[in-house]
Amino acid sequence: MQIFRVKNKKFELDKKPVLMGILNVTPDSFSDGNNFLSMDKALRQVEKMVFDGADIIDIGGESSRPGAAIVSTAEELDRIAEIVKIVHERFDLPISVDTYKGVVAKETLSLGAAMINDIFGLSKSPEIADFTAEAEAGLCLMHMRGNPGNMQNNTDYADILDEVSGFLESSLAIAIKRGVDKECICLDPGIGFGKSVAGNLRILNNVENFKSLGCPILIGTSRKSFIGNILNNEVADRLAGTIASNVIALERGARIFRVHDVKENREALDLVFQIING
Repeated sequence: MQIFRVKNKKFELDKKPVLMGILNVTPDSFSDGNNFLSMDKALRQVEKMVFDGADIIDIGGESSRPGAAIVSTAEELDRIAEIVKIVHERFDLPISVDTYKGVVAKETLSLGAAMINDIFGLSKSPEIADFTAEAEAGLCLMHMRGNPGNMQNNTDYADILDEVSGFLESSLAIAIKRGVDKECICLDPGIGFGKSVAGNLRILNNVENFKSLGCPILIGTSRKSFIGNILNNEVADRLAGTIASNVIALERGARIFRVHDVKENREALDLVFQIING
């Protein structure tokens, strides 16, 4: 039985896939920037995602879209601290915070967050591992080449699977050395983060390669540009492409999915999961 644990919540990944519903409280995220800046709108969106079947709510206060500007620690905390606290008080499910800043991770864990989603895989702030270990929180380690401002400038790899796997293995070793329980760690190969369309497709077609690292694999394809490049559509029209990519990743071994559209992905992935395991 494969387990993913975030504080006192254990997800049994052999029973059903886990869905992380995305809540971006940012003015500039590529898909839903500026949509949930007010507390009322943010809470209504959380309520909808919970009703639709989200297992975890992933809250972000800094956009990581290509070319995104860096946000200060103070501004990021100003955007997310109160919503983390209130969601923790009102909803009975784990909160993940999408941050790579140690101060933000420490503060939001103290406010009730149960997981940190680090797009830099501890390469910016390795102390995040200390804070998550102390809190017995979940930790997602993601691969990205460069940073959001320049990550799409160099998407050529000698072997993308080897490089991504090697980075995740190193990040995992840092986390474990600093005391994070391996049951609390998931790994994200970073679809769209320093990858070409072809690179994204190669990763999705070979998700099983990362399973040898011994942690659950998280996939985040929701509404991303590679779908639009292939299907020639805009962000608002990428639901079908998102579901298709997640279904392939599920069949290849991914078990955690970060999505904007919870209901549709929940139904599709639950059905495919039952077919695979029927």
